[in-house]
Amino acid sequence: MSTIKNQFQFVICGTDTDIGKTLISSFFVRGLNSFYWKPIQSGIDQETDSQAVARLTKVGNKKIIKEAYIFREPVSPHWAAEIDKKVINFQRLKLPNIDGPLIIETAGGLMVPITRNFLQIDQIKKWDIPVILVCKSGLGTLNHTLLSIEALKKRNIKILGLVINGEKHLDNPQTLTEFSSLPIIAEFPCIQKIDSNNLDILWKKLNIKKKLIALLNSK
Repeated sequence: MSTIKNQFQFVICGTDTDIGKTLISSFFVRGLNSFYWKPIQSGIDQETDSQAVARLTKVGNKKIIKEAYIFREPVSPHWAAEIDKKVINFQRLKLPNIDGPLIIETAGGLMVPITRNFLQIDQIKKWDIPVILVCKSGLGTLNHTLLSIEALKKRNIKILGLVINGEKHLDNPQTLTEFSSLPIIAEFPCIQKIDSNNLDILWKKLNIKKKLIALLNSK
C-alpha cells in the first residue's frame, strides 16, 4: 500500500499560456519538499523552468530531475522538435523512478501536440496520476477552465482540484466550482516578492497540505 507521502505526485497543467504553471509548481515543490520534473522544455530565455523552480524553492539540485528534452524555440513541442531536427522518444517520458513527492509541469496546455499524432493530454493519461489545474482568476477563465475540465473528464483523468492564480475575483471561483463540482485548492494571490520564504508563508496560511490529504482521502 502506498503512503500518503508517495501519493503526493501530481501533474501541474494550465488552461492557457503564461498562466503561472512554473510559479504554482514552485509553490507545491517548496511546500512538499518534492522532486520537480519538466519533461519537455520548449524555449530557452534567461533560464529554463527547472532553473526557475530551483531558484525559487531552494530544494537542491538533487530534487530537480533533468528534462527529457530541451528545445530552443518557444513553440509547441511537436514543432520545436522538428525545428531542432529531433524525434521525441516516448520511453524518455515515462514517470521517473523516485520515492517521494513529485510535481510534473507540462509543456503548454492540455491539447498542445507533443508529436504530430500525440497530444499532451494523451501523455497525462499515460502517467495516470492526478492533475492540478491552474487557471487565471479574471476574464476568459470560465470558458478556458471548463473546456479543460471537460477534456480531462472525457478521458477519465483524475482532477484533484483547481488553483486560481491572480487578482481575486468576486464570482469566478464560485462559478467554476458550481459548474465543475471540483474543489478549489487555493486562490493564489499576486505576490510582490516571490521567494522561498514568501512561498512558505503562503503555504501555511492556505493550509495546503491538510487540503491535499483530505482530497486524496476522499477519492
